[in-house]
Amino acid sequence: MKTQEETKIVTFEERVKERALYHIMDCEGIQGSELHNRLFNEDYFVIGHYRAEQMLIPYGVFQAIGDIQEYEKEQFGEVNTDLGQAEKVANMLAYIIGEKLLNDCQTIQDKWDKYLTLEDLEAIKQEIEDANI
Repeated sequence: MKTQEETKIVTFEERVKERALYHIMDCEGIQGSELHNRLFNEDYFVIGHYRAEQMLIPYGVFQAIGDIQEYEKEQFGEVNTDLGQAEKVANMLAYIIGEKLLNDCQTIQDKWDKYLTLEDLEAIKQEIEDANI
């Protein structure tokens, strides 16, 4: 029988947060303005159609599609993500949520055009841990 922890549904936002926390300390020496790109755009958030579909279920597939359409229309004037591909949807959604998560970090705003130190990254890590997403 599975324990309560094993059966707990992990939200998509929690997975994004976990990824940021896992990789944040590898970002020493980059500028604050590049942190989002490093964490959410240099590698895939999820690989595999089935895995992506399963990760999107707690968030809601149609909610994810709507959020991506709104974001891309606002940012680019058109929708570029292939919304028929679960991997593309999951990866773009992680990018968007990651941007929102990091935009709320005061340390990043303060260090936007400065190179991040381990001390800065520890402060950002704490802000991410404390974030309600």
